Amino acid sequence: MNILRRGRLGNSIKEDVAKYTTSLDFDKEIFEADILCDIAHVIMLYEQGIIKKEDAKKIIEGLKEIYKKGMENLNLDPSLDDIHMVIESELIKKLGEDVAGRMHTGRSRNDEVATDLRIALREKVLIIVKSLIEMLKDILELAEKHKETLTVGYTHLQHAQPVTFAHHLLSYVSAIERDILRLLDAYKRINISPLGCGAMATTGFKINRERTKELLGFDAIIENSMDGVSARDFILETMADLAILGTNLSKICEELVLFSTYEFGTIEIANEFCSTSSIMPQKKNPDVAEIARAKLSTLNGNLVTVLTILKALPNTYNRDLQEISPHLWNSVYTTIDTIKMVHGMLKTIKVNKERMEELANANYSTATELADTLVRETGIPFRTAHGIVGEVVRRSIEEKKDMIEVIYEVLEKYNLNVDEEKIRKALDPYENVKMRDVVGGPAPEEVEKRIKAFKERLNKYEKEVNEKMQKINKVKETLLSYEI
Repeated sequence: MNILRRGRLGNSIKEDVAKYTTSLDFDKEIFEADILCDIAHVIMLYEQGIIKKEDAKKIIEGLKEIYKKGMENLNLDPSLDDIHMVIESELIKKLGEDVAGRMHTGRSRNDEVATDLRIALREKVLIIVKSLIEMLKDILELAEKHKETLTVGYTHLQHAQPVTFAHHLLSYVSAIERDILRLLDAYKRINISPLGCGAMATTGFKINRERTKELLGFDAIIENSMDGVSARDFILETMADLAILGTNLSKICEELVLFSTYEFGTIEIANEFCSTSSIMPQKKNPDVAEIARAKLSTLNGNLVTVLTILKALPNTYNRDLQEISPHLWNSVYTTIDTIKMVHGMLKTIKVNKERMEELANANYSTATELADTLVRETGIPFRTAHGIVGEVVRRSIEEKKDMIEVIYEVLEKYNLNVDEEKIRKALDPYENVKMRDVVGGPAPEEVEKRIKAFKERLNKYEKEVNEKMQKINKVKETLLSYEI
Protein backbone atom coordinates (compact mmCIF):
# COMPACT_ATOMS: atom_id res chain seq x y z
CA MET A 1 0.00 0.00 0.00
CA ASN A 2 1.15 3.53 -0.76
CA ILE A 3 1.65 5.04 2.72
CA LEU A 4 1.01 8.52 1.42
CA ARG A 5 -2.18 8.05 -0.60
CA ARG A 6 -3.93 5.08 1.01
CA GLY A 7 -6.11 6.99 3.46
CA ARG A 8 -7.70 9.89 1.62
CA LEU A 9 -7.00 8.94 -1.98
CA GLY A 10 -6.59 5.19 -1.99
CA ASN A 11 -3.95 3.81 -4.30
CA SER A 12 -5.38 5.29 -7.46
CA ILE A 13 -2.79 7.29 -9.35
CA LYS A 14 -1.93 7.30 -13.02
CA GLU A 15 1.67 6.52 -13.86
CA ASP A 16 2.08 9.59 -16.05
CA VAL A 17 0.67 11.83 -13.29
CA ALA A 18 3.09 10.34 -10.77
CA LYS A 19 6.05 10.91 -13.08
CA TYR A 20 4.91 14.44 -13.86
CA THR A 21 4.59 15.50 -10.21
CA THR A 22 7.49 13.68 -8.54
CA SER A 23 10.56 15.54 -7.35
CA LEU A 24 12.74 12.45 -7.07
CA ASP A 25 14.87 13.39 -10.08
CA PHE A 26 16.41 16.29 -8.16
CA ASP A 27 15.87 15.11 -4.59
CA LYS A 28 19.31 13.54 -4.66
CA GLU A 29 20.55 16.98 -3.59
CA ILE A 30 18.69 16.72 -0.27
CA PHE A 31 18.96 12.98 0.45
CA GLU A 32 21.73 13.41 3.04
CA ALA A 33 20.05 16.50 4.48
CA ASP A 34 16.79 14.60 4.89
CA ILE A 35 18.47 11.79 6.81
CA LEU A 36 20.13 14.33 9.11
CA CYS A 37 16.83 16.14 9.58
CA ASP A 38 15.05 12.85 10.39
CA ILE A 39 17.65 11.82 12.97
CA ALA A 40 17.61 15.22 14.68
CA HIS A 41 13.81 15.20 14.80
CA VAL A 42 13.70 11.69 16.28
CA ILE A 43 16.32 12.56 18.93
CA MET A 44 14.21 15.54 19.93
CA LEU A 45 10.98 13.46 20.04
CA TYR A 46 12.68 10.94 22.33
CA GLU A 47 14.15 13.62 24.59
CA GLN A 48 10.74 15.28 24.86
CA GLY A 49 9.12 11.97 25.82
CA ILE A 50 6.95 11.96 22.70
CA ILE A 51 8.24 8.58 21.46
CA LYS A 52 9.80 5.71 23.41
CA LYS A 53 13.52 5.12 23.72
CA GLU A 54 13.45 1.72 22.01
CA ASP A 55 11.45 3.08 19.07
CA ALA A 56 13.76 6.07 18.67
CA LYS A 57 16.80 3.79 18.78
CA LYS A 58 15.44 1.51 16.06
CA ILE A 59 14.40 4.43 13.85
CA ILE A 60 17.81 6.11 14.11
CA GLU A 61 19.67 2.87 13.34
CA GLY A 62 17.33 2.26 10.40
CA LEU A 63 18.00 5.76 9.05
CA LYS A 64 21.76 5.19 9.29
CA GLU A 65 21.37 1.98 7.28
CA ILE A 66 19.36 3.81 4.60
CA TYR A 67 22.05 6.50 4.46
CA LYS A 68 24.81 3.92 3.99
CA LYS A 69 22.76 2.13 1.36
CA GLY A 70 22.42 5.34 -0.64
CA MET A 71 19.50 6.88 -2.45
CA GLU A 72 20.26 5.02 -5.67
CA ASN A 73 19.49 1.72 -3.96
CA LEU A 74 16.05 2.72 -2.67
CA ASN A 75 12.71 2.04 -4.31
CA LEU A 76 12.20 5.36 -6.06
CA ASP A 77 8.50 4.95 -6.72
CA PRO A 78 7.22 8.18 -8.32
CA SER A 79 3.84 7.74 -6.64
CA LEU A 80 5.55 8.45 -3.30
CA ASP A 81 6.19 11.98 -4.61
CA ASP A 82 9.55 12.73 -3.03
CA ILE A 83 12.59 11.51 -1.11
CA HIS A 84 10.93 12.15 2.27
CA MET A 85 8.22 9.57 1.62
CA VAL A 86 10.66 7.16 -0.04
CA ILE A 87 12.80 7.16 3.12
CA GLU A 88 9.80 6.79 5.42
CA SER A 89 8.40 3.99 3.25
CA GLU A 90 11.77 2.19 3.33
CA LEU A 91 11.91 2.56 7.10
CA ILE A 92 8.42 1.10 7.50
CA LYS A 93 9.47 -1.91 5.41
CA LYS A 94 12.41 -2.47 7.76
CA LEU A 95 10.80 -1.77 11.12
CA GLY A 96 7.06 -1.95 10.61
CA GLU A 97 4.65 0.92 10.84
CA ASP A 98 4.17 0.66 14.60
CA VAL A 99 7.79 1.77 15.01
CA ALA A 100 8.78 3.65 11.86
CA GLY A 101 5.39 5.31 11.57
CA ARG A 102 6.22 7.34 14.68
CA MET A 103 9.11 9.21 13.01
CA HIS A 104 6.87 11.81 11.39
CA THR A 105 5.10 12.74 14.64
CA GLY A 106 4.84 16.50 15.07
CA ARG A 107 6.25 17.27 11.64
CA SER A 108 5.12 17.93 8.06
CA ARG A 109 6.87 17.48 4.77
CA ASN A 110 6.46 21.24 4.48
CA ASP A 111 8.84 22.14 7.29
CA GLU A 112 10.96 19.08 6.51
CA VAL A 113 11.75 20.07 2.91
CA ALA A 114 12.31 23.70 3.89
CA THR A 115 14.87 22.49 6.43
CA ASP A 116 16.52 20.06 4.01
CA LEU A 117 16.99 22.76 1.39
CA ARG A 118 18.72 25.03 3.87
CA ILE A 119 21.00 22.24 5.11
CA ALA A 120 22.01 21.30 1.55
CA LEU A 121 22.36 24.86 0.27
CA ARG A 122 24.46 26.22 3.11
CA GLU A 123 27.20 23.70 2.35
CA LYS A 124 27.14 24.43 -1.38
CA VAL A 125 27.44 28.17 -0.70
CA LEU A 126 30.54 27.55 1.40
CA ILE A 127 32.03 25.36 -1.34
CA ILE A 128 31.49 28.19 -3.84
CA VAL A 129 33.03 30.79 -1.53
CA LYS A 130 36.00 28.51 -0.82
CA SER A 131 36.62 28.03 -4.55
CA LEU A 132 36.43 31.79 -5.14
CA ILE A 133 38.97 32.42 -2.38
CA GLU A 134 41.35 29.89 -3.94
CA MET A 135 40.95 31.52 -7.34
CA LEU A 136 41.59 35.01 -5.98
CA LYS A 137 44.71 33.83 -4.17
CA ASP A 138 46.14 32.63 -7.47
CA ILE A 139 45.16 35.87 -9.22
CA LEU A 140 47.02 37.78 -6.51
CA GLU A 141 50.08 35.62 -7.05
CA LEU A 142 49.90 36.43 -10.78
CA ALA A 143 49.51 40.12 -9.95
CA GLU A 144 52.64 39.98 -7.78
CA LYS A 145 54.61 39.01 -10.89
CA HIS A 146 53.21 41.82 -13.04
CA LYS A 147 53.32 44.94 -10.84
CA GLU A 148 55.73 46.50 -13.34
CA THR A 149 54.18 45.06 -16.50
CA LEU A 150 52.93 48.08 -18.41
CA THR A 151 49.71 47.79 -20.38
CA VAL A 152 46.79 49.97 -21.40
CA GLY A 153 43.38 50.28 -19.86
CA TYR A 154 40.21 50.79 -21.87
CA THR A 155 37.00 52.76 -21.74
CA HIS A 156 34.44 52.14 -24.47
CA LEU A 157 36.97 49.48 -25.58
CA GLN A 158 39.21 52.33 -26.76
CA HIS A 159 42.67 53.13 -25.38
CA ALA A 160 42.23 55.15 -22.20
CA GLN A 161 45.21 55.37 -19.84
CA PRO A 162 48.33 53.34 -19.02
CA VAL A 163 48.05 50.85 -16.16
CA THR A 164 49.85 47.67 -15.18
CA PHE A 165 48.64 44.14 -15.79
CA ALA A 166 48.66 43.65 -12.01
CA HIS A 167 46.26 46.57 -11.64
CA HIS A 168 43.99 45.02 -14.25
CA LEU A 169 44.05 41.68 -12.42
CA LEU A 170 43.18 43.39 -9.15
CA SER A 171 40.00 44.70 -10.77
CA TYR A 172 38.87 41.05 -10.91
CA VAL A 173 39.81 40.49 -7.28
CA SER A 174 37.99 43.64 -6.17
CA ALA A 175 34.76 42.65 -7.92
CA ILE A 176 34.75 39.02 -6.84
CA GLU A 177 35.54 39.94 -3.25
CA ARG A 178 32.09 41.57 -3.17
CA ASP A 179 30.61 38.31 -4.47
CA ILE A 180 32.25 36.52 -1.55
CA LEU A 181 30.82 39.06 0.88
CA ARG A 182 27.34 38.75 -0.64
CA LEU A 183 27.37 34.95 -0.34
CA LEU A 184 28.68 35.02 3.23
CA ASP A 185 25.93 37.47 4.10
CA ALA A 186 23.31 35.29 2.40
CA TYR A 187 24.55 32.37 4.54
CA LYS A 188 23.12 34.16 7.59
CA ARG A 189 19.63 33.95 6.12
CA ILE A 190 20.10 30.41 4.83
CA ASN A 191 21.22 29.00 8.15
CA ILE A 192 17.99 29.49 10.14
CA SER A 193 15.72 26.60 11.03
CA PRO A 194 12.09 26.18 9.96
CA LEU A 195 11.89 22.70 11.51
CA GLY A 196 8.93 22.52 13.85
CA CYS A 197 6.75 24.86 11.80
CA GLY A 198 4.71 21.82 10.74
CA ALA A 199 2.41 22.08 7.76
CA MET A 200 1.95 25.79 8.55
CA ALA A 201 0.70 26.07 12.15
CA THR A 202 3.30 24.14 14.18
CA THR A 203 1.98 21.18 16.22
CA GLY A 204 0.14 20.31 19.41
CA PHE A 205 2.99 18.04 20.48
CA LYS A 206 5.41 19.65 22.92
CA ILE A 207 8.38 19.67 20.57
CA ASN A 208 11.62 21.56 21.21
CA ARG A 209 12.57 23.64 18.18
CA GLU A 210 15.68 25.01 19.88
CA ARG A 211 16.99 21.47 20.29
CA THR A 212 16.62 20.55 16.60
CA LYS A 213 18.18 23.89 15.69
CA GLU A 214 21.17 22.99 17.83
CA LEU A 215 21.42 19.41 16.55
CA LEU A 216 21.37 20.56 12.91
CA GLY A 217 23.84 23.40 13.38
CA PHE A 218 21.48 26.26 12.61
CA ASP A 219 22.19 29.72 14.02
CA ALA A 220 18.57 30.68 14.70
CA ILE A 221 14.98 29.62 14.14
CA ILE A 222 12.25 31.16 12.00
CA GLU A 223 9.76 32.61 14.47
CA ASN A 224 6.60 32.42 12.38
CA SER A 225 5.41 29.01 11.24
CA MET A 226 3.57 30.27 8.15
CA ASP A 227 6.67 32.06 6.94
CA GLY A 228 8.86 29.11 7.91
CA VAL A 229 7.27 26.68 5.45
CA SER A 230 6.72 29.12 2.60
CA ALA A 231 9.90 31.22 2.70
CA ARG A 232 12.16 30.71 -0.30
CA ASP A 233 13.72 34.14 -0.31
CA PHE A 234 16.95 32.56 0.91
CA ILE A 235 17.01 30.69 -2.41
CA LEU A 236 16.21 33.85 -4.35
CA GLU A 237 18.97 35.72 -2.55
CA THR A 238 21.50 32.99 -3.25
CA MET A 239 20.50 32.75 -6.91
CA ALA A 240 20.67 36.53 -7.28
CA ASP A 241 24.15 36.49 -5.75
CA LEU A 242 25.17 33.72 -8.15
CA ALA A 243 23.77 35.67 -11.11
CA ILE A 244 25.84 38.72 -10.07
CA LEU A 245 28.90 36.49 -9.64
CA GLY A 246 28.16 35.01 -13.06
CA THR A 247 28.16 38.49 -14.57
CA ASN A 248 31.60 39.18 -13.08
CA LEU A 249 32.96 35.82 -14.25
CA SER A 250 31.49 36.39 -17.71
CA LYS A 251 33.34 39.71 -17.95
CA ILE A 252 36.59 37.87 -17.22
CA CYS A 253 35.78 35.28 -19.88
CA GLU A 254 34.99 38.02 -22.39
CA GLU A 255 38.36 39.66 -21.77
CA LEU A 256 40.18 36.33 -22.05
CA VAL A 257 38.55 35.85 -25.46
CA LEU A 258 39.24 39.43 -26.53
CA PHE A 259 42.81 39.82 -25.31
CA SER A 260 43.86 36.46 -26.74
CA THR A 261 42.94 37.52 -30.29
CA TYR A 262 45.67 38.34 -32.81
CA GLU A 263 44.51 41.96 -32.85
CA PHE A 264 45.13 42.39 -29.11
CA GLY A 265 47.63 39.60 -28.55
CA THR A 266 48.34 40.49 -24.92
CA ILE A 267 47.66 37.04 -23.48
CA GLU A 268 47.51 33.44 -24.65
CA ILE A 269 45.11 30.90 -23.15
CA ALA A 270 46.61 27.48 -22.40
CA ASN A 271 45.98 24.78 -25.00
CA GLU A 272 43.94 22.63 -22.63
CA PHE A 273 41.27 25.33 -22.51
CA CYS A 274 41.10 25.75 -26.29
CA SER A 275 40.05 23.78 -29.34
CA THR A 276 40.81 23.93 -33.04
CA SER A 277 38.70 24.18 -36.16
CA SER A 278 37.35 21.17 -38.01
CA ILE A 279 38.41 22.75 -41.31
CA MET A 280 40.98 25.49 -40.51
CA PRO A 281 44.10 23.79 -39.11
CA GLN A 282 45.70 27.01 -37.87
CA LYS A 283 42.91 27.87 -35.43
CA LYS A 284 43.22 28.03 -31.66
CA ASN A 285 39.76 28.85 -30.41
CA PRO A 286 39.01 29.94 -26.80
CA ASP A 287 36.12 27.50 -26.51
CA VAL A 288 36.08 27.11 -22.72
CA ALA A 289 35.80 30.86 -22.16
CA GLU A 290 33.05 31.07 -24.78
CA ILE A 291 31.09 28.15 -23.33
CA ALA A 292 31.49 29.66 -19.86
CA ARG A 293 29.96 32.94 -21.09
CA ALA A 294 26.95 31.03 -22.37
CA LYS A 295 26.55 28.79 -19.33
CA LEU A 296 26.73 31.76 -16.98
CA SER A 297 23.80 33.37 -18.78
CA THR A 298 21.59 30.52 -17.54
CA LEU A 299 22.05 31.86 -14.00
CA ASN A 300 20.03 34.92 -15.03
CA GLY A 301 17.34 32.74 -16.60
CA ASN A 302 17.12 30.49 -13.54
CA LEU A 303 16.74 33.51 -11.27
CA VAL A 304 13.96 35.02 -13.38
CA THR A 305 12.17 31.64 -13.50
CA VAL A 306 12.22 31.31 -9.71
CA LEU A 307 11.14 34.92 -9.22
CA THR A 308 8.22 34.22 -11.54
CA ILE A 309 7.24 31.01 -9.71
CA LEU A 310 7.20 32.85 -6.38
CA LYS A 311 5.73 36.20 -7.38
CA ALA A 312 2.04 35.40 -6.95
CA LEU A 313 1.92 32.49 -4.52
CA PRO A 314 -0.37 32.84 -1.50
CA ASN A 315 0.72 31.77 1.97
CA THR A 316 1.81 29.15 2.89
CA TYR A 317 2.98 25.96 1.17
CA ASN A 318 2.10 25.41 -2.47
CA ARG A 319 3.40 22.56 -4.59
CA ASP A 320 4.75 25.13 -7.05
CA LEU A 321 7.66 25.54 -4.62
CA GLN A 322 8.92 22.12 -5.63
CA GLU A 323 9.75 23.42 -9.11
CA ILE A 324 12.25 25.90 -7.71
CA SER A 325 14.75 23.20 -6.77
CA PRO A 326 16.01 22.14 -10.21
CA HIS A 327 16.74 25.77 -11.12
CA LEU A 328 18.55 26.33 -7.83
CA TRP A 329 20.79 23.28 -8.21
CA ASN A 330 21.44 24.04 -11.86
CA SER A 331 22.69 27.49 -10.86
CA VAL A 332 24.80 26.06 -8.04
CA TYR A 333 26.57 23.46 -10.17
CA THR A 334 26.98 25.76 -13.17
CA THR A 335 28.70 28.21 -10.83
CA ILE A 336 30.95 25.59 -9.22
CA ASP A 337 31.99 24.16 -12.59
CA THR A 338 32.59 27.56 -14.18
CA ILE A 339 34.70 28.89 -11.32
CA LYS A 340 36.94 25.86 -11.82
CA MET A 341 37.29 26.66 -15.54
CA VAL A 342 37.93 30.38 -15.08
CA HIS A 343 40.42 29.67 -12.31
CA GLY A 344 42.24 27.21 -14.55
CA MET A 345 42.41 29.63 -17.48
CA LEU A 346 43.70 32.53 -15.37
CA LYS A 347 46.25 30.39 -13.58
CA THR A 348 47.80 29.18 -16.84
CA ILE A 349 47.69 32.21 -19.15
CA LYS A 350 50.83 33.36 -20.91
CA VAL A 351 51.41 37.11 -20.70
CA ASN A 352 52.88 38.97 -23.68
CA LYS A 353 54.67 41.82 -21.89
CA GLU A 354 56.12 43.28 -25.09
CA ARG A 355 52.72 43.58 -26.75
CA MET A 356 51.22 45.10 -23.62
CA GLU A 357 53.95 47.74 -23.48
CA GLU A 358 53.55 48.43 -27.20
CA LEU A 359 49.85 49.15 -26.70
CA ALA A 360 50.54 51.32 -23.66
CA ASN A 361 52.85 53.51 -25.74
CA ALA A 362 50.38 53.84 -28.61
CA ASN A 363 47.30 55.88 -29.37
CA TYR A 364 47.64 58.83 -26.98
CA SER A 365 46.98 56.97 -23.73
CA THR A 366 49.07 59.56 -21.85
CA ALA A 367 46.94 62.53 -22.92
CA THR A 368 45.20 62.80 -19.54
CA GLU A 369 48.49 63.17 -17.69
CA LEU A 370 49.60 65.79 -20.21
CA ALA A 371 46.48 67.81 -19.40
CA ASP A 372 47.09 67.35 -15.66
CA THR A 373 50.69 68.54 -16.13
CA LEU A 374 49.50 71.73 -17.86
CA VAL A 375 47.22 72.39 -14.89
CA ARG A 376 50.01 71.84 -12.37
CA GLU A 377 52.67 73.79 -14.27
CA THR A 378 50.67 76.74 -15.61
CA GLY A 379 47.71 77.03 -13.25
CA ILE A 380 45.08 76.97 -16.02
CA PRO A 381 41.72 75.26 -15.37
CA PHE A 382 41.56 71.56 -16.18
CA ARG A 383 38.79 72.12 -18.75
CA THR A 384 41.07 74.57 -20.61
CA ALA A 385 43.96 72.08 -20.46
CA HIS A 386 41.61 69.38 -21.74
CA GLY A 387 40.83 71.46 -24.82
CA ILE A 388 44.48 72.28 -25.49
CA VAL A 389 45.59 68.64 -25.29
CA GLY A 390 42.65 67.63 -27.48
CA GLU A 391 43.92 70.08 -30.08
CA VAL A 392 47.43 68.59 -29.79
CA VAL A 393 46.02 65.10 -30.41
CA ARG A 394 43.95 66.28 -33.35
CA ARG A 395 46.94 67.99 -35.01
CA SER A 396 49.13 64.97 -34.30
CA ILE A 397 46.64 62.73 -36.14
CA GLU A 398 46.06 65.14 -39.02
CA GLU A 399 49.76 65.93 -39.53
CA LYS A 400 50.90 62.36 -38.79
CA LYS A 401 53.38 63.58 -36.19
CA ASP A 402 54.14 62.59 -32.60
CA MET A 403 52.57 64.71 -29.89
CA ILE A 404 55.97 66.01 -28.83
CA GLU A 405 56.47 67.47 -32.31
CA VAL A 406 53.35 69.62 -32.23
CA ILE A 407 52.76 70.41 -28.59
CA TYR A 408 55.10 73.38 -28.35
CA GLU A 409 53.44 75.16 -31.27
CA VAL A 410 50.08 74.70 -29.59
CA LEU A 411 51.38 75.86 -26.20
CA GLU A 412 52.91 78.95 -27.83
CA LYS A 413 49.54 79.71 -29.39
CA TYR A 414 48.06 79.88 -25.87
CA ASN A 415 51.08 81.74 -24.42
CA LEU A 416 51.99 78.80 -22.22
CA ASN A 417 55.46 77.58 -21.36
CA VAL A 418 56.21 74.16 -19.80
CA ASP A 419 59.62 72.61 -19.20
CA GLU A 420 60.46 69.96 -21.83
CA GLU A 421 61.41 67.42 -19.18
CA LYS A 422 57.94 67.77 -17.60
CA ILE A 423 56.33 67.29 -21.01
CA ARG A 424 58.36 64.18 -21.78
CA LYS A 425 57.61 62.76 -18.34
CA ALA A 426 53.90 63.35 -18.88
CA LEU A 427 54.07 61.49 -22.20
CA ASP A 428 55.91 58.49 -20.69
CA PRO A 429 53.40 55.69 -19.88
CA TYR A 430 55.44 54.25 -17.03
CA GLU A 431 55.84 57.67 -15.39
CA ASN A 432 52.07 58.05 -15.74
CA VAL A 433 51.56 54.82 -13.81
CA LYS A 434 54.09 55.67 -11.11
CA MET A 435 52.40 59.01 -10.41
CA ARG A 436 49.03 57.36 -9.79
CA ASP A 437 49.68 56.24 -6.23
CA VAL A 438 46.26 57.22 -4.89
CA VAL A 439 44.51 54.36 -3.04
CA GLY A 440 43.31 51.95 -5.70
CA GLY A 441 45.66 53.36 -8.33
CA PRO A 442 48.02 51.47 -10.67
CA ALA A 443 51.36 52.65 -9.20
CA PRO A 444 53.44 49.54 -8.37
CA GLU A 445 53.84 50.52 -4.71
CA GLU A 446 50.11 51.11 -4.35
CA VAL A 447 49.33 47.82 -6.12
CA GLU A 448 51.61 46.05 -3.65
CA LYS A 449 49.65 47.57 -0.77
CA ARG A 450 46.36 46.45 -2.29
CA ILE A 451 47.67 42.91 -2.85
CA LYS A 452 48.66 42.74 0.81
CA ALA A 453 45.27 44.07 1.93
CA PHE A 454 43.37 41.65 -0.32
CA LYS A 455 45.43 38.73 1.00
CA GLU A 456 44.69 39.68 4.60
CA ARG A 457 40.95 39.87 3.95
CA LEU A 458 40.91 36.62 1.98
CA ASN A 459 42.57 34.89 4.92
CA LYS A 460 39.83 36.26 7.17
CA TYR A 461 37.10 35.00 4.83
CA GLU A 462 38.80 31.62 4.57
CA LYS A 463 38.91 31.30 8.34
CA GLU A 464 35.19 32.09 8.53
CA VAL A 465 34.37 29.52 5.84
CA ASN A 466 36.51 26.86 7.52
CA GLU A 467 34.81 27.44 10.86
CA LYS A 468 31.39 27.10 9.26
CA MET A 469 32.42 23.94 7.40
CA GLN A 470 33.81 22.43 10.59
CA LYS A 471 30.50 23.09 12.33
CA ILE A 472 28.56 21.45 9.47
CA ASN A 473 30.88 18.44 9.43
CA LYS A 474 30.54 18.10 13.20
CA VAL A 475 26.74 18.01 12.78
CA LYS A 476 27.03 15.18 10.26
CA GLU A 477 29.51 13.26 12.36
CA THR A 478 27.42 13.63 15.52
CA LEU A 479 24.07 12.70 13.98
CA LEU A 480 25.35 9.83 11.82
CA SER A 481 27.11 8.25 14.81
CA TYR A 482 24.44 9.07 17.39
CA GLU A 483 23.40 6.25 19.69
CA ILE A 484 20.67 6.26 22.30
